[in-house]
Amino acid sequence: MDIVALLQCLQPYVPATTLRQCSRIVRALLVMTGRITMLGMSRWAGPGGSYRTIQRFFATVLPWGLLFWVFFRHHLYCPGDVYLVAGDDVIVTKAGTCTHGLDRFFASLYGKPVPGLAFFTLSLVSVQARRAFPLRVEQVVRSDAEKAASKAKAAAKKVKAPSAKRRPGRPISTTTSTVNSPDAPATTRGFVRGVG
Repeated sequence: MDIVALLQCLQPYVPATTLRQCSRIVRALLVMTGRITMLGMSRWAGPGGSYRTIQRFFATVLPWGLLFWVFFRHHLYCPGDVYLVAGDDVIVTKAGTCTHGLDRFFASLYGKPVPGLAFFTLSLVSVQARRAFPLRVEQVVRSDAEKAASKAKAAAKKVKAPSAKRRPGRPISTTTSTVNSPDAPATTRGFVRGVG
């Protein structure tokens, strides 16, 4: 399958150079393993896919919503299918401090807030094919006011929560098993105690 041919439907909406960079990045993404980084993409992109080229592509402002829609209409849309609109948040764990939008978000897989990036995706879901086609992906970036409100809410919860009193552990029973009896051999005596 020729990736360049698949991307030709986007030609009226993006410059030829950007389309060429995109085709190299898509090829790299399809063969990469492990974490996806710009450096990794440049290593897998081959000729014409240098690290600087990858940086230029991601610094370019593109009408992604329009591009997703055009690609979907041209290659994936089936007139007989029923489509539903669905939205969902996705959390990607991320370490560090310099990434744009890095914050703590609740991840249901972990059951607690984790450091990472959050993305909201709006998709069309084909009922017959049982597949989702993303049309819009936006990064969720919380403002300073939202962060402060979240911290204040967490602090208020901490103050209101009653302190859990620690239950003293059950004392070890004074009864011992037959191994500890005076009749037991000396090598096993004193090793087994019953817990009541």
